[in-house]
Amino acid sequence: MKHTKLSAATALAFGSALVLSACAPAGPASNDGGSSSAANGGSSSAANGGSSAAEGGSASGGAGEVTTGENGQKLTAPVDGPGLADLGDVQTEDGSIAYSVGADEFLSYNGLQENTYTTYNSAVVDRLFSSFWYYGTDGTLLPNEEFGTYEKISDDPLTVKYTIAEDAKWSDGTPVTAADYIVQWAVDNPTVQNPEGEADPETGDKPPLFETISTEFGKRVPEAPEGDPKGKEFTITYEEPYADWEILVSTALPAHVIAKGADMELDALVEAAKAKDVAALKPAAEFWNNGWDFSPGELPEQDMIPSMGPYRIKDGSWQAGNSITLEANPEYWGTPAATKELVIKFAAPETHVQALQNKELDVIEPQATIDTVSQLDGLGDQVNVQKGDEMTWEHLDFNRGEGSVFADSPELREAFALCVPRQQIVDNLIKPINPDAQVLNAREVFPFQDNYQEVVDAAYPKELDQPNPEKAKQLVEQSGVDKPVVRLGYQAGNQRRTETVALIKSECDKAGFDIQDANSQVFFKEVMPAGDYDVALFAWAGSGQKASGANIYQSDGQQNQQSYSNKTVDEAWDKLSTSLDEKEQLEQTKAIEKALWEDFQAIPLYAHPGVLAHQADLANVRATSVQTGALWNVEQWKRVAE
Repeated sequence: MKHTKLSAATALAFGSALVLSACAPAGPASNDGGSSSAANGGSSSAANGGSSAAEGGSASGGAGEVTTGENGQKLTAPVDGPGLADLGDVQTEDGSIAYSVGADEFLSYNGLQENTYTTYNSAVVDRLFSSFWYYGTDGTLLPNEEFGTYEKISDDPLTVKYTIAEDAKWSDGTPVTAADYIVQWAVDNPTVQNPEGEADPETGDKPPLFETISTEFGKRVPEAPEGDPKGKEFTITYEEPYADWEILVSTALPAHVIAKGADMELDALVEAAKAKDVAALKPAAEFWNNGWDFSPGELPEQDMIPSMGPYRIKDGSWQAGNSITLEANPEYWGTPAATKELVIKFAAPETHVQALQNKELDVIEPQATIDTVSQLDGLGDQVNVQKGDEMTWEHLDFNRGEGSVFADSPELREAFALCVPRQQIVDNLIKPINPDAQVLNAREVFPFQDNYQEVVDAAYPKELDQPNPEKAKQLVEQSGVDKPVVRLGYQAGNQRRTETVALIKSECDKAGFDIQDANSQVFFKEVMPAGDYDVALFAWAGSGQKASGANIYQSDGQQNQQSYSNKTVDEAWDKLSTSLDEKEQLEQTKAIEKALWEDFQAIPLYAHPGVLAHQADLANVRATSVQTGALWNVEQWKRVAE
């Protein structure tokens, strides 16, 4: 999986919504791209909201009974949708549940920096924060009314009112208030720049004062949130309509702790934030950037790392190189965690299946390969295995930059698209893991989403359903290039991609190409930035955002690494991102997909198969297609009698 601009294994952490930037790209750490991230995480600790919406699956029976869902997992409440189950009157039970996302160490309470925004770090910090919304298992956006509510009160200008729950508070007893969001707005503001930083040679802009990974909040909302900083309500006004307005605001870091770390009064910090006063904010930025970064095994006092989620970090629990333990937050006002402790273990992915068998881990999300699924199936009734599609998708991207055989040849791009055996790739490599898998014929919608077929019918050229080596060969001849060499690059160490390249070579060489397996250990770090490839094979992790793909497909998109440019696509993205009309958004999605196919911008292959396995005595563990991964509803997990 691939991640740009951020760290190698990124997660969509808890923070300000558009941290899920773009079609959050999947990072190379997981290699198969089969985990859920920007390489894994999710937008929002909103996954911790105990809303009354029902969870995905099907079951019968009342709360407290143990029933069986559609994937065979145990459930303690009936479920009828993609959201959190209503578990009724939850009492936290003693015990612990162990989970691992990988071997990397916990880094920081602040998971919104370039060096801390990782899958591994957000597995911990996402549990500590609540949000106004969360993603259901199918990518549906759902409200988290235990934390608060939001309401669009005007379309022109777009204005949204937020109300934080009256009893929402940090675990140190400090109320969650508008002050937290006013300061977060300043943190996420591209105009709050570091005067001592080196200016961008093209724009002249200095780097942000706060080393945040997202500046969308400040970019879209030019003036600070309005409302009493000590109160529970605030309102934001957009400069122009924005399709993803519902997810722009999610959660915030504690303003009172930032003030304390900066040796400032909270009132003074809030006023400086409102005014975007760089000089006054400098001490706050110094703390924000550095004050929450820890040495392995060392934690500050609880009042420096407060929680407003169902869990908090347990004192003295961080064992460097081994694990960190979260415990139920005694000050949490919402539905309490069902199990007292969650142990996040730092364990290498290749050890996870064995650790599950040995009951050293209770829940795992292993690399989705045929061998892994076979091993899990071999554990029999000891474990439950859930399989399904994820919002992470595999694709082939043409390099249109100088030096690539595809740079100035639409004939060769079409020829390559016609010879890639997409159905065979899915049949051989994906269906043994997920029998319901199908070839993906779009980029912005997935087969399990309502509008998928409508978009495909409007945009997809059906002649690509099966390889056509004869037509491809004719196009190669028309191109005037004799036996064009195609360096098919990807991150080394991924057997599924190696086999994908072999299948492509077997078909496309018949059409006159010379396909070369150009995998590299430094593909994302060195090869792709240098443009030393012709086709890139990797994955993007979809976020559920409506306008995020613009960052990949627009001519000036920060994640447009293939030098792709199309005026029709640029204009359609502009229309989509500034429209609040869902019908208009759908029509622009069709226009974008159609133009991308006509240009053969890239070749989608499949949605990644997801695999989730857990001990059979755990209830309410629910697989999800979105980037939050298994932990999206961890506060509902509990042990039941087998």
